[in-house]
Amino acid sequence: MKKILVVVALAMFSFANAQKKGSILVMGSVSYNSQKRSNIPGDNTYNYFGFSPKVGYQFHENWAAGIESGVSTVKDKIPNSYSNKTNAFSVGGFLRYTKTLNQTFAAYADLGMGYQNTKHTYNNEAINSSTIDKGNGFYTNLTPAIFINVHNGFGLNFNIGGLEYGTLNYDGDSGETTSKNFNFTFGQSFSVGVSKNF
Repeated sequence: MKKILVVVALAMFSFANAQKKGSILVMGSVSYNSQKRSNIPGDNTYNYFGFSPKVGYQFHENWAAGIESGVSTVKDKIPNSYSNKTNAFSVGGFLRYTKTLNQTFAAYADLGMGYQNTKHTYNNEAINSSTIDKGNGFYTNLTPAIFINVHNGFGLNFNIGGLEYGTLNYDGDSGETTSKNFNFTFGQSFSVGVSKNF
């Protein structure tokens, strides 16, 4: 809580306008999650890493457009039992509408869409077998967020979820399947990113 108050206090003393027509927007977020649980037949370890950069052009006081991408890795393992590994990649474009509330705060919404793929590897160590499934598809999402201008166009981005829809067509050792996902995560997730307008 103290860290949040410090960030808000710093933001209150900055008076630079973050969004300027003709500026370049660079932003991104890094996610990491590691868990270890004691189970039978062994300890379960779970690790997640994700990186999502964006680069855009502020072509209007309220509008920006650009490219976005994401990479992530998930590893889930119980020694001498099984291990799962999923690598995911996405690349696409986004359109952002920003409404400046004052010189420190702004609200914005990103509409993104593009291509995504994933590779899932499952190893059954008990019987020494493995399967590999690869999927390709597309995604679209709508993400509202709040921007806090910390200093001279550099700021923090906070969002609490949004709308996501995606499809993946799998082809691999488990056969051909199609996966369709619709997620409404507004109020159910939280993330923080950083951005800079040049």
